[in-house]
Amino acid sequence: MPTKGLPGREEQGYYWRVQPELEGTMPDPTLLMWSAVLTFVMVLAAGLIKYRAWTPQGLNTMMGNREHVDEPTGLARRADRAAANMIENMVLFTAVFAAVHFSGQGDAQANWGATLFFWARLIYWPVYLAGIPYLRTGLWAVAIVGIGMMALSMI
Repeated sequence: MPTKGLPGREEQGYYWRVQPELEGTMPDPTLLMWSAVLTFVMVLAAGLIKYRAWTPQGLNTMMGNREHVDEPTGLARRADRAAANMIENMVLFTAVFAAVHFSGQGDAQANWGATLFFWARLIYWPVYLAGIPYLRTGLWAVAIVGIGMMALSMI
């Protein structure tokens, strides 16, 4: 395959090569899409769980500004924190995924990293809702390793 130079960097010797054995091993875009779907479901579920916690205050409370409502407790708080954590991690995952994808430097390691991120985050959610602290943190770390694998594929 031809060698492609990065614009403006040819004279400095910065090149990347599309190798036939690595074709088709870029991070799968469906992993990004399913991670976004998971994020949406987590945010929606957190809202519904909070609504159930606020049921005595009614639907008007949920649709209002919620300035004078009790803080959710237990499952509702865990669902809210899990959703917020997923949003934070999606920012990192999406940025690294886009960098790998648009650079064209992804490889099988990047795809494994994206896969690892998705499955770790999928398992993380019910573990967080169940309130299992050390396993939750371990799954978070596995997802971060997945992001790191993706980033390292560009080096």
